[in-house]
Amino acid sequence: MSDGMSPRLMKKNYVLDTNVLLHDPRSIFRFDDNHVIIPIYCIEEVDQFKKEGSERGRNARQIARSLDDLREKGGSLAKGVDLDTGGTLKVLVPARRPELPSGLDKASMDNAILQCAFQAREQGDNLPTVFVTMDTNLRIRADALGMVAQNYENQRVDSGDQDTGIDELEVEPEVLEKFFEDGFIEPPAGSKMTANLSVLLRSRGNPQQTGLGRFDANKGAIHTLRVPREGVMGVRARNKEQSFALDILLDDSIRLVTLVGKAGTGKTLLALAAGLKRTVEDATYTRMLVSRPIMPLGKDLGYLPGDVDEKLNPWMQPIFDNLEFLFSSGTRRGPRAYAELLESGQLQVEPLTYIRGRSLPQQYMIVDEAQNLTPHEVKTIITRSGDGTKIVLTGDPQQIDNPYVDSASNGLSMAADRFRGEKLAAHIVLTKGERSDLADLAADKL
Repeated sequence: MSDGMSPRLMKKNYVLDTNVLLHDPRSIFRFDDNHVIIPIYCIEEVDQFKKEGSERGRNARQIARSLDDLREKGGSLAKGVDLDTGGTLKVLVPARRPELPSGLDKASMDNAILQCAFQAREQGDNLPTVFVTMDTNLRIRADALGMVAQNYENQRVDSGDQDTGIDELEVEPEVLEKFFEDGFIEPPAGSKMTANLSVLLRSRGNPQQTGLGRFDANKGAIHTLRVPREGVMGVRARNKEQSFALDILLDDSIRLVTLVGKAGTGKTLLALAAGLKRTVEDATYTRMLVSRPIMPLGKDLGYLPGDVDEKLNPWMQPIFDNLEFLFSSGTRRGPRAYAELLESGQLQVEPLTYIRGRSLPQQYMIVDEAQNLTPHEVKTIITRSGDGTKIVLTGDPQQIDNPYVDSASNGLSMAADRFRGEKLAAHIVLTKGERSDLADLAADKL
């Protein structure tokens, strides 16, 4: 307010597109004390999705209930109702049909919504008007027509600020020797350590001499990694990032692990190996539950024949492929031995469709391909965890098949960002491909 402008002139009109409401039904309350405007066409579009059993359907029903509650408490939505944030909410009914330039389709619902944004600007008492949409092409069209447009940023992660979960420290040779002898050292003065941060210690005198550790926030020290020399279920770490990953996957005090990496870096394999060890060999958990969202790559094949298990098998096959590899590389069980674990209930593989409403105590839960989940879906999964349950989210934000999220708004990236520095959570980004030279090259070149 130092520029002498009144509080009224400092406010803005925010016109919301339908996709914003369906992505985050609480979005109407996230614009502080500004004026939120919803075109009537958005209400019509939301109504089309209300019967869906998906998250989009649940969000459609929730936004409808929220608007109805505001109507009952605050009066007419056409005139505007007050929000607890200090702003107002209004449903705009245009005075005329779309009159955008003739080159645009006047029957398009997107253009009808955009027309409402222009009308809101005309009637906005000279307040700045911003059109908010998650549709990239619609933002381009709005800008070309002279309307200020922006993406919905509330549930997005700054891609330039994404943490790798690994830090490198240069220490004196004698400090590194002490680290190997005692198994821990205190962090050097001035270093910024967050809970469960993986640390690469490098000798100042000899850069080739290194040590791997992880910061324990409870003890205020960097401890050596606790990874068995013989590996886990026949799997040994092939690089420092995989060593860090195995360390946090085997630590029961860490209840949430996010593993991010391109194809072939070993995310799923390491998670399955650690889960089998802690569940089958160590009996720390009663069951290992492995799940993944049902999201096709490319064109869907349509309906599949058979019972539920037969229908779901193609979606779960990548999990079974990894399990076969683990047991075939082991020393005693054979490639199909995991069938015994499935029959006994120690291992369960199922889609995320059935997760809602369940409570999962004392389980090692792995969610593969988590980059295809929305933040709300990830919240639903994590809130299912009961006492003693560990949840591992794996995925690659650059390989998203869900059209409603991107690399900055997906649930995996959001969870990694929001749980940063928490004592119950840890995060690692895997960058070195280990599947094959060809797979690694394809991940980089294509």
